[in-house]
Amino acid sequence: MKKNDNHVFIISLILTLAIAFWAIFGKTSFGIVSNAVFNFLSVDFGWLYLLIMFVFVVFVIVLAISKYGSIKLGDDDSVPEYKTSSWFAMLFGCGMGVGLVFWGISEPISHYIAPMAGIKAGSAEAAQFAMKSSFMHWGIQPWANYAIIGLALAYFTFRKKKKGLISSIFEPLIGEKKVNGFWGKLIDVLAVFATVAGVVTSLGLGVLQINSGLKYMFGVPTTLLIQIIIIGVISVIVIWSAVSGIDKGIKLISDANLYIAIGLMILVFLVGPKVDVINNFVNGFGQYLGTFIQDSLGINTYSDLSWLRNWRIFYWAWWIAWAPFVGVFIARISKGRTIREFIAGVVIAPTLGSLLWFAIFGTLGINLGSKGILSTKALQAVVAKPETGLFVVMQKYPFGMILSVVALVLLCTFFITSANSGTFVLSMLSSNGNLNPPNNKKILWGIVQAVLAIGLLVAGGLKPLQIISIAAAFPFIFIMLFAMVSLVKSLKGETIPTKFKIGESAKNLVNAETEN
Repeated sequence: MKKNDNHVFIISLILTLAIAFWAIFGKTSFGIVSNAVFNFLSVDFGWLYLLIMFVFVVFVIVLAISKYGSIKLGDDDSVPEYKTSSWFAMLFGCGMGVGLVFWGISEPISHYIAPMAGIKAGSAEAAQFAMKSSFMHWGIQPWANYAIIGLALAYFTFRKKKKGLISSIFEPLIGEKKVNGFWGKLIDVLAVFATVAGVVTSLGLGVLQINSGLKYMFGVPTTLLIQIIIIGVISVIVIWSAVSGIDKGIKLISDANLYIAIGLMILVFLVGPKVDVINNFVNGFGQYLGTFIQDSLGINTYSDLSWLRNWRIFYWAWWIAWAPFVGVFIARISKGRTIREFIAGVVIAPTLGSLLWFAIFGTLGINLGSKGILSTKALQAVVAKPETGLFVVMQKYPFGMILSVVALVLLCTFFITSANSGTFVLSMLSSNGNLNPPNNKKILWGIVQAVLAIGLLVAGGLKPLQIISIAAAFPFIFIMLFAMVSLVKSLKGETIPTKFKIGESAKNLVNAETEN
């Protein structure tokens, strides 16, 4: 390895540690600066976040149905490395992480008791708004956002034989010299920082929820020592799975995670208000599709925009902050897929899974409020402490303890899938795009993530770090725009067969399953 190849690793590590030390030891000033920056971005550039996320959706749909959809992410004779179920399990666990479990019940309740201005809290209209808004925030836009970086990087890495670095995407636009120079290094350093901040914040939130679940069910105290022990135990598993590689550790835990998630959804559906769940899914899906363009671009200048900024714009900024990390990992596991298969697997399938999740779990909470089983004050408590909200609501249903235990296990596996894929991506980005990075880098980044999560929990600085990572990811709006341009420019140079079949992707998926 060339000496210069360590520049991204050294600079990104120093930057990450510097920001973390600021967040831990200068909590007040860090919070003031991070909030000021995010307020500026959300107020002055809220329109940009709304517009760009809509553009991402249009781009991937158009690309999927275009003649370029049949192009392989690799040589023309390449086949997928992983069977479709494992591929989906890894990308889903990486892309959503603990967020689904953390917000599955709490977010719909929040929109139900505190909806957008003009909607009466706790009304039937508020319940409908809650479901539609949750669908919006966890639907097609986050996944289309991930697909931009993921698709472009997979194409340039496996078909054009470039390094597994986000900077490699831009060679058709700025040339190889600049990609290997300052601008390329800057892009990769920003990607590393956004990845560390995003994963560490999610780990911190996950630990809080695991600890809260243990306290609620088994009386385990909510203390810093317990949280440090949880981080320590899970970090050992994370580092082991990352060191074991994608084929063994990461794939194994991701498969288990998917089965547990599906099992929990089925159990909750069976003990919950089944008809209400189905009605909410059908109605919510119809509302989601029917007002998609309006909701995607809606920013009424002369009305109260606080809900929009606190929820939708915040979510869009957060998903963009996660795009480098998730995009790189999805790219790494997608060799041999066609562009059309990639978009179907990365955008359409996970979207449906997320909507089904929120229909099931969101209905659990709203049902208790609408029937008066939980008072408004109790619902407010669930929203105020979302880490315990899941367990509070589940205890109101049959087999609540069993469901809570399964949810706790799922939290741990989601926690691990996010962290081990994050560790793998950080090792790739700091090893000059090595698709199988050295174990010493994996161990180091695994330890760094654990130490930072502990430090931020001690300082209570998780939220400011999340906000500063969103601010730092703002340039990725433009990086992703140029990634789209670069991908299209390169695709135009491809030789496409005159005739291509839409059904080819489905056939390839079946073949991949058979071969694996």
